[in-house]
Amino acid sequence: MTLESSERDFAARFAPHAAHGLVYPQPEGSPLLEFVAGGRVLYLFDRSGPYAARPGAAWVVVHGVLEPDSLELLSGEEHLETLSVQGVSALEGCGQVTHTVGRAWVVQARLPLVLAAFEELPPVMPGQWIAFRTLAPLHGFIV
Repeated sequence: MTLESSERDFAARFAPHAAHGLVYPQPEGSPLLEFVAGGRVLYLFDRSGPYAARPGAAWVVVHGVLEPDSLELLSGEEHLETLSVQGVSALEGCGQVTHTVGRAWVVQARLPLVLAAFEELPPVMPGQWIAFRTLAPLHGFIV
């Protein structure tokens, strides 16, 4: 089972949900993209190819795979967006689902995130709040 057909198709499909932030210069040969958005420094596996990301302001689709059994659907209306970096390239947070696209959800948790899973996700509606953790590494697609 795959979550994407190609890097270009995935980036194009989720481009409207890209996060705006700042890309720092990559060390030569590094597969990690240093991206600052939503007050967090994220290290993303660069899926756009070497040298595609120019330092400076950028739009990046931030994609994470949900850690199995980490997902919690929250009830009630009073929740705050939270996002913390776990290790080098994973996240833990709380956010609101804004869109569902196939086996992926777009979640606003300080910045827009595209979250997916290899197993079946429970049904949710836009507006639903969730708590989650992702596996490392996060993936980044420059748009």
